[in-house]
Amino acid sequence: MSKPEREITWKELNVGCVIDEPGNAATYRTGDWRSQRPVYNKDRCIRCGTCYIFCPDMAIKTIEDGYIEHDLYYCKGCGICAQECPTEAIAMKDEVE
Repeated sequence: MSKPEREITWKELNVGCVIDEPGNAATYRTGDWRSQRPVYNKDRCIRCGTCYIFCPDMAIKTIEDGYIEHDLYYCKGCGICAQECPTEAIAMKDEVE
């Protein structure tokens, strides 16, 4: 079983890849290096799920009322969700520290 992310040191990482056993990708926050983040306008959303389907990182979750929520721990800021949204309910904005 893999350790929690906060307990892993750089010396314990495999060169070039940290996904070395099934299911351990969930323990690594991969969205920390993005330069842009998605900003979601719920009023424009028609709950079609297109953004969810196209997200390559599975960083979009559907919440109980059918709307979506971005998981910024895993979103890499690629902007595919914003590009594919038919109502422009998602816009990409510069990441602010």
